[in-house]
Amino acid sequence: MKKGDYYYAGSDNGLSESEICAAVRASLEGLNLKRVLIIPPDFTRFHSNAGLITNICYGLLTGSGCEVDILPAVGTHAPITRDEAALMFGDIPFGRFIAHNWRTDVVKIGTVPAEFIREITEGLWSESIDVQVNRLIMDKRYDLVISTGQVVPHEVAGMANHSKNIFVGIGGSDMINKSHMVGALYGLERVMGKDHTPVRKIFDYCSERFLAGRPILYALTVCASQGGGSKTLGLFIGRGRDVFERAVELSREKNIDYVETGIKKCVVFLDPAEYKSTWLGNKAVYRTRMAVADGGSLLVLAPGVRRFGEDGQVDRMIRKYGYSGRINILEQLMKDENRDLRENMSAAAHLIHGSSDGRFSITYAIKEIAEDEITKVHYNAVGFDEAAKKYDPCKLSYGLNTMAGGEEIFFIPNPALGLWINREKFRT
Repeated sequence: MKKGDYYYAGSDNGLSESEICAAVRASLEGLNLKRVLIIPPDFTRFHSNAGLITNICYGLLTGSGCEVDILPAVGTHAPITRDEAALMFGDIPFGRFIAHNWRTDVVKIGTVPAEFIREITEGLWSESIDVQVNRLIMDKRYDLVISTGQVVPHEVAGMANHSKNIFVGIGGSDMINKSHMVGALYGLERVMGKDHTPVRKIFDYCSERFLAGRPILYALTVCASQGGGSKTLGLFIGRGRDVFERAVELSREKNIDYVETGIKKCVVFLDPAEYKSTWLGNKAVYRTRMAVADGGSLLVLAPGVRRFGEDGQVDRMIRKYGYSGRINILEQLMKDENRDLRENMSAAAHLIHGSSDGRFSITYAIKEIAEDEITKVHYNAVGFDEAAKKYDPCKLSYGLNTMAGGEEIFFIPNPALGLWINREKFRT
């Protein structure tokens, strides 16, 4: 452990709020701070418990006379609303939240060279990447930047958070688009649940060369599902990569669930308060696709899904190209007339990740969007109420369930908190 790093691993019952508060207080003790920028995840990471940590930081800092601004790492997601901020971050005044626009609010701080990209991707990608971040993180008026969030298996980076929170969460279009495409080309099955993936190597390169002079403190959680919410199994606070590596170690232990054989029918529930688009809801696909059997089926109970993309432009592209398979999307990407897809490669990557490539069926059970809209993007569709009569998420238990008539299903109440893998086919 380096000086100034704090590692707190709780029991399976998780860390208490008082323990979390004491850890945060210890990490800030002795710092003479006048102005701080906190970068937490947005509402789509509600179960990270980063909202609590942000609230604790805000209270401790403002209580000592420090001015605090909060810049949620929304990436390409919709800005956080007043109601969402109150639910996730408690009594922090909404006026302290600053919206990030990934297309306009950034400044270029460097470039990742093509040669480096070619080397780490085994030749799959050979374009340089402009490194853009929200201009506030480079503002020297901030004595400290605190980046909070959850380390959990991720479809692009391998493991979420740490510097991803900065280079994607408050990053610009070139990094967001190309890093997602790098992950998609390299293969979800090759990166999920792993450190030192090509995309993580890009983030490490940027951190070491372009942000080394900025005072950034990471506060990383590892969480697990608990009664519809989550519990914090570990909290890792520090300025280096060590805290991330410790969190990865615990997350791989707690957030990866191996099944002994492929799941024939997987049912995933998406909380309507959190999941309003397939852009977000497809965590149900990403996190289970390594566990669902060939010829199996995935049923996504999605009562809150009402659109495809988080903004209008991406929504239109998902409707245009659909989740039509890796090969088709790559072919579409190469066509001269599909400039919209080439200029939004994160959307192309999302379309690749969101398809099973015909290996298993994907059905969305919906109530806020028409069934024919779902079928047009190459998913099956059924009404939520009809599906919920048979697969009531309030009555199902996590894991294997035997339904009336003998049907066996595997139920997941929140796909954001884990990764499921068929031990017969994959190793991490």
